[in-house]
Amino acid sequence: MTNGGPLSGVRVVELAGIGPGPYAAMLLADLGAEVVRVERPGPAASEVPPELDVLRRNRRSIVVDLRHPDGRQTVLAMAAKADVLLEGFRPGVTERLGLGPEDCLAVNPRIVYGRMTGWGQTGPLAPSAGHDINYIALTGALGAIGRAGGAPVPPVNLVGDFGGGSTFLVIGVLAALFEATRSGQGQVVDAAIVDGASSLTALLHGLLAAGRWIDRRGENFLDTGVPWYENYQTSDGGWMSVGALEPKFYAEFTALLGLDPETAALRNTPSAWPRLRTAITEAFAGRTRQQWADVFEGTDACVAPVLSLTEAAEHPHLAARETFIDVGGVRQPAPAPRFSRSAPATPTAPPAVGADGRDILSDWGIPGASELIAAGVVVCD
Repeated sequence: MTNGGPLSGVRVVELAGIGPGPYAAMLLADLGAEVVRVERPGPAASEVPPELDVLRRNRRSIVVDLRHPDGRQTVLAMAAKADVLLEGFRPGVTERLGLGPEDCLAVNPRIVYGRMTGWGQTGPLAPSAGHDINYIALTGALGAIGRAGGAPVPPVNLVGDFGGGSTFLVIGVLAALFEATRSGQGQVVDAAIVDGASSLTALLHGLLAAGRWIDRRGENFLDTGVPWYENYQTSDGGWMSVGALEPKFYAEFTALLGLDPETAALRNTPSAWPRLRTAITEAFAGRTRQQWADVFEGTDACVAPVLSLTEAAEHPHLAARETFIDVGGVRQPAPAPRFSRSAPATPTAPPAVGADGRDILSDWGIPGASELIAAGVVVCD
């Protein structure tokens, strides 16, 4: 099976999990890798039905009983022919299953073994449970998000699980794959959400060191601490985002908004910022979101409507770029980024759990396929 794309020919074994691990596997599949998702017998651990789980798109599924000795050998036989193995269990789980890094590197010294955890493979918290909100809380990222005097606001799971987790796992896997082309050796990639989320705060640490950032949320130029980087409500209950940081963009913003020059000049007087914020609030409240979107679209004022997930796919700019696509009747983001020469194929819909077991055993040349199925080691419908 090939998806085209720059990773065409790369084989990935994904030990099924939830959240950041599947998203990392999806990203690799979107780039053209052949990803086989190894799932366990029993109900799927997902918040949505498997056929609607966008994170499972673009790959095939096989159900293997990992606790059966022959199940372990089946996965090792796949690892022997793979370039990458991904797992997102707590530290030590795959070792107990006989599928840890040493086991896989023993059968395939070139394999890249990607490990996705919240706390990492080492450290006092490594064995503990946690979720996105806990990981970004400890890194300072969560504490920086929110309004002055208010509670920290969890940014869904975008900063931790996917930004600090999946993205850095993919970066690590791709780097290790490249290194293996020169050394001929695989290695373990320890992707911890606390490490990745901390990396995402690099700019803020530089600003702190330069005295340009206050270590309190809601009091800085990127966190609603200034009136020209803020969300404002419109007359119909919608919202407009304003990011007019640079003076020339601010000048265009205030002119299009209709502020008089004297009010606009309050930007230069921090003690008058509450007055400026009130003036901007009142101006936006005078028209609907669409009316303001029409005023600002295509300008350099750095203003855009705040859209819902449903509305975003219909925006003319995103529609023109086909940023969202329909796969199996489900609207979802298209693969990113884009390539001028080796564009990946359109993603395929998520498979039913275990739907591809027979084909995978055949395509990957796993011996004793019929016996594995008959014994229930590999579960097929």
